[in-house]
Amino acid sequence: MPIDPKLPYDANNIFAKILRGELPCSKVYEDEHALAFNDIRPQAPVHVLVIPKGAYVSWDDFTAKADDGEIAGFMRAVGNVTRQLELDGPGYRLMVNMGGAGHQEVPHLHVHIFGGRQFFQMIAD
Repeated sequence: MPIDPKLPYDANNIFAKILRGELPCSKVYEDEHALAFNDIRPQAPVHVLVIPKGAYVSWDDFTAKADDGEIAGFMRAVGNVTRQLELDGPGYRLMVNMGGAGHQEVPHLHVHIFGGRQFFQMIAD
């Protein structure tokens, strides 16, 4: 069910529990800024979620409140994951769902990395 991204951060969300080690994940990558793990309901042959270690509800929350180092570190982590998975050659798709209209279901910012197949054009150029 889509969440309201304007609500305060919920420290009991599933990604917060994963970050605290209370729930397991299939870890792909971790550094001081981010954790990346395989999605439990993959929509492509490669479907990885990258989450910041800070308490940010959404992309909007993150870009408004995170400091420049956190933003740069998180973006680098996403790039590191794509290269680690060798998606930089064939290509990949990044997606961030934001709020109800974007169908964001977990109130913790997460970037989806999709790869391993050809993707259709979503929006006309």
